[in-house]
Amino acid sequence: MFKLPSFLVCFLFLLSFVCQAQNEVVFKITSNKKQPLDAVDVIANYVAVGKTNGSGIVIVPTSIVGQRLHFSSIGYESLDTQFHALPTDTIRIELKEQDKSMEEVVVVSSTRSNQRMENSPTKVEVLGREEMNEENSIKPAGIASILGDVSGVQIQQSSAVTGNANVRIQGLDSRYTQILKDGMPLYDGFSGGFGILSIPPLDLKQVELIKGSASTLYGGGAIGGLVNIISRKPTSEQEAVVTLNQTTLKETNANTFIAKRYKQFGYTFFGGYTYQKAVDVNGDGFSDVPTLNSVVVHPRLFFYPDDRTIITTGYTGTFETRTGGDMQVIAGNADANHQYFETNKINRSSFELSAERFFNQNRKLEFKNSISQFNRTIQNPSINFTGAQLNYYSELSLLIPYGNNSLVAGLNATGDRFRKITPNIPLNNFENNTIGAFVQNTWSVKDHVTIELGIRNDYHFTYGDFFLPRIAVFYKIDKHWASRAGIGFGYKTPNALSPQTTDIAIQDILPLPASIQAEKSIGYNAEVNFRTTWGDGNSLFINQAFFLTRLSNPIVATIAANGIATFGNESKPIVSKGFDTYVKSVWQRWELYAGYTYTIAERKYLADNQFLPLTPRNRFAFTIVRDFEKYGVRFGLEGSYNGSQYRVDYSHTPGYFFMAAMVEKKLGKHFSMVLNGENLLDFRQSRVEALYTGTQANPSFVPLWAPIDGRVVNLSLKWKF
Repeated sequence: MFKLPSFLVCFLFLLSFVCQAQNEVVFKITSNKKQPLDAVDVIANYVAVGKTNGSGIVIVPTSIVGQRLHFSSIGYESLDTQFHALPTDTIRIELKEQDKSMEEVVVVSSTRSNQRMENSPTKVEVLGREEMNEENSIKPAGIASILGDVSGVQIQQSSAVTGNANVRIQGLDSRYTQILKDGMPLYDGFSGGFGILSIPPLDLKQVELIKGSASTLYGGGAIGGLVNIISRKPTSEQEAVVTLNQTTLKETNANTFIAKRYKQFGYTFFGGYTYQKAVDVNGDGFSDVPTLNSVVVHPRLFFYPDDRTIITTGYTGTFETRTGGDMQVIAGNADANHQYFETNKINRSSFELSAERFFNQNRKLEFKNSISQFNRTIQNPSINFTGAQLNYYSELSLLIPYGNNSLVAGLNATGDRFRKITPNIPLNNFENNTIGAFVQNTWSVKDHVTIELGIRNDYHFTYGDFFLPRIAVFYKIDKHWASRAGIGFGYKTPNALSPQTTDIAIQDILPLPASIQAEKSIGYNAEVNFRTTWGDGNSLFINQAFFLTRLSNPIVATIAANGIATFGNESKPIVSKGFDTYVKSVWQRWELYAGYTYTIAERKYLADNQFLPLTPRNRFAFTIVRDFEKYGVRFGLEGSYNGSQYRVDYSHTPGYFFMAAMVEKKLGKHFSMVLNGENLLDFRQSRVEALYTGTQANPSFVPLWAPIDGRVVNLSLKWKF
């Protein structure tokens, strides 16, 4: 007799539980500007009974009739009221905005329980709308630069020719950082290349970062950390932004975003174009910045059949061509001594469909689905190869708040399929398919203690089962002091096309051996933080975190003398440990962010020189920003120091400083102009060493540990209404 899997039986039981018909009262809460308010707390007779969703809806039991109701949200005036009869229609509540100096409420989606950031047992750092708007005026084409400003996060450029770059967290290689778009994985394996370089900040609401293990929530890959990129949603006010940007490195950007929400329908649209001309900064005859033609489009439609349902569908298209190498070849003048080039043609088409249904007591049923087709053609003197990767992801989840708990449970299926369109590489076609189930319960034991327990079980069709438990605790010591601690397990299945610290030519990669095993990890984190406010809007926040990740069965690439790469497991682990300190402060309208990260990343499988190459042990970064509202001017200064790193040949690199400055001037109500300078000290790796060895016709490029594009200034104009 056919039997349903036990985790599916449990899930169907939970589904029936959340869909039970009960008497209920529906509130819709908006601002005085008629915009729906997310994360408004509803308290009845001093007991929390619900929190609004993204449509401003909260559904509570009829027992609230006759009770004192309190509605509150940071940044808005609280409201108290009472109802003595059971209403038949949706009750509309309007909250007035408080003074703008009040701290903005930040609700994170990456924890899956829609908690406020400051109370979450899982530490989440958020780069919000303000940071996205600022980055749109500085680096409109992608989010690599702003991610690199966060302590503990390193942006590693992996190719001098293509400009490709990857995200590394807490010293681990980039393949251990999972990148999500609206909670769904799109950037891994063959499709992982150039991901963060082509995600424009103007299209984003916020970026959420989890440092350390998050595999229990999101499956394989989130070992070092997770980056969740959240797209913007429409509001009831018409939005339209146009940005034009020009740099001294011959880059031109033109981006636009428009959005509007009506009663039962809404839309957003992003369109962006980037043109970059190849530039040889150091005069060695090779491009330090490639030629680039890129177009990104992202339309989304939102449907609101009723106050409890949100349906979203969208498409993202990225089309770009990058060419780097010998400047004479790029100009079309190749000869016997000038032959080297590399061209990458990329077409990425992604489709999404999601639906949210809200039930009584703020319970939510959510469905998410995405499918992405990624085609890439690689041309160089050795090969003309075209390959394709299909990614898919489907998830059904439930959020069930009850008492002092918030339970989320879900099922998902994810996978990718790589196919050779031209057969001229050693790698075979392959695919990865995984089904998984997860349950997480967040329990507010008391007002000052929250415990989060999670379990996940994934079944990979090739590498078998992976059981991933996790526990995290948040303890609010008093109004100033709080602490967190957590332990989580993770895994990463083998993939020969996962991003590496240095790009490996695809024609030099051999198929994975049949005996290869998945990598497994356990990660620990602990932290303490201090928060205080004083005077007129002054504040100070200090966070001290410690981390340790142990990665067993690490998969390591061995490069032979002829450049051929083979992958295999090592018997001893990779261990990354250290601490991360950062400070955020506002003092007399000056905003300060400063972070220091100390990292020891070691390959225990080596007898000597166990250090992980191209990983700075010491890294410091800061940002200072001030708004001079009287003059319509905003000023920003940022800097960072990357300490000495080990090269692959065991030698040391020097430490270096990086400085940038920005001035924004508002020109009336709708226009603004930004003048920005990056790498003001003009430090370049080429000032220390040559970027390639060998001959002009057959170069071999060295691994990158510092910027190579030098000082650059950009001027952008933004029109917003």
